[in-house]
Amino acid sequence: MGKALQKLYDICGALAGGLIICICLLISAQIILNLAGRISPGTLPSTIPSYADFSGYMLAGATFLALAHTLRAGGHIRVNLVADRLPQRGQFILEAVVLILSSALVGYAVWFMTSLVAESLHYGDVSPGIIPVPLWIPQSISTFGLGLFLVSILHTFVDLMMAGKPVLSTPDEV
Repeated sequence: MGKALQKLYDICGALAGGLIICICLLISAQIILNLAGRISPGTLPSTIPSYADFSGYMLAGATFLALAHTLRAGGHIRVNLVADRLPQRGQFILEAVVLILSSALVGYAVWFMTSLVAESLHYGDVSPGIIPVPLWIPQSISTFGLGLFLVSILHTFVDLMMAGKPVLSTPDEV
């Protein structure tokens, strides 16, 4: 089960990276259109409809899809000033407490986002931009990413309990 979850985390991390590349391409295309419009007015359209909305949705998707992968890869910023000075048993307890609190907070965020998606579906909310996008679509991607983050936190907690020692701190951290 752990290998399948890790594969899912990695796929979502790759999707997040792909979304960042798409943002770069979209914004670059908009810049080129602006430049072309100044050089030769009227030749090309001067703007990509709702490009700011789409780049925002992609940024939200990339952010939330990358959370689980980043946690499992040890990429989240951690301040180990206190934890490093504790004995191994203290580090173990601290990690357990932090993971339990994190799962509670992220669980609440998942519940809230799920409610938001349901509300957007119920009312048929769409974006106010030139191209109306049903808001449940980007909200669902963010909710999925948060849900996967919750799974990764619980997965890390299970790893911690099975190892019986800290799993988040690595000696190569600076």
